[in-house]
Amino acid sequence: MHAPALDPTAAPDGATDHPLVATLRRALALCNSAIVFLSAIALIAACAILSYSVATRSIFHSATYWQDEAAVFLLVGATFMTGAYVQSQRGHIGIEAFVGLLSPMVNAVRLWLVDVASLAFCAFFAWKSWTLTHEAWVDGQVSNSMWSPPLAIPYALMASGMTLLCAQILLQVVIPLTRKARS
Repeated sequence: MHAPALDPTAAPDGATDHPLVATLRRALALCNSAIVFLSAIALIAACAILSYSVATRSIFHSATYWQDEAAVFLLVGATFMTGAYVQSQRGHIGIEAFVGLLSPMVNAVRLWLVDVASLAFCAFFAWKSWTLTHEAWVDGQVSNSMWSPPLAIPYALMASGMTLLCAQILLQVVIPLTRKARS
């Protein structure tokens, strides 16, 4: 995880002089911690389910019809729901070719502009995910498997995760704007 070298006299990424933004940041950090814990459990459950599926097929020569889909739902949930945590740590993959060439101030502006563009994309993705969730719920859409779980489940996990990611990016966009100028 690398972030651009910012101005050492500036407040740290999470620091802000606005109490509402600081409170929202702490609340989102607490929510992200809980989600990371639950997502770790979901990943372990997905591994256990897939291992059970392999053992059942190999040992008992019994067809399984729900395990693959259940594991996929758990993996989709863990992937999308932890996006806000990854963003809060700036753990995404980035290209740092320009970081060393630009001044700390220009890097801070570049990072802010990337956050604004990311927010626009993620907001669209979240909106579309919520519309898919609504359609799946209203129409009673289910998967095409024998198990036939409702498709609203993975769509809701995707939409919720993208909404949390939007909230995290929005905080990262707002924090530099709420810092008081240092003299």
